[in-house]
Amino acid sequence: QVQLVESGGGLVQAGGSLRLSCAASGLTFSRYAMGWFRQAPGKEREFVGVISGNSGTRFFGSVRGRFTISRDNAKNTVYLQMNDLKPGDTAVYYCAAGTSYYYASVNEYDYWGQGTQVTVSS
Repeated sequence: QVQLVESGGGLVQAGGSLRLSCAASGLTFSRYAMGWFRQAPGKEREFVGVISGNSGTRFFGSVRGRFTISRDNAKNTVYLQMNDLKPGDTAVYYCAAGTSYYYASVNEYDYWGQGTQVTVSS
């Protein structure tokens, strides 16, 4: 059974930082690309970024330079470090596991976490 368990969401002021964590179990973690997505109320879930098994990363343009992704394969955990947060970053954030570093669509990923709320106030 595959599980992705997220933590680290919360309420922050604009300009602040948060680090989200996603702990995986039930899969060979190092063989999966790990994606981050977010979904704001009334909008579709959108790609944020992805990290390959060897720690290469790709990001959606609006977060590039503010967000970073890292992974610790020994701990089966992936992280999303979010800096200089803006109100437009407010969303539920999800981690997902997939078989390709090049996947950027929701339906291309195999497993999903439960989501964690990030709220950025002005």
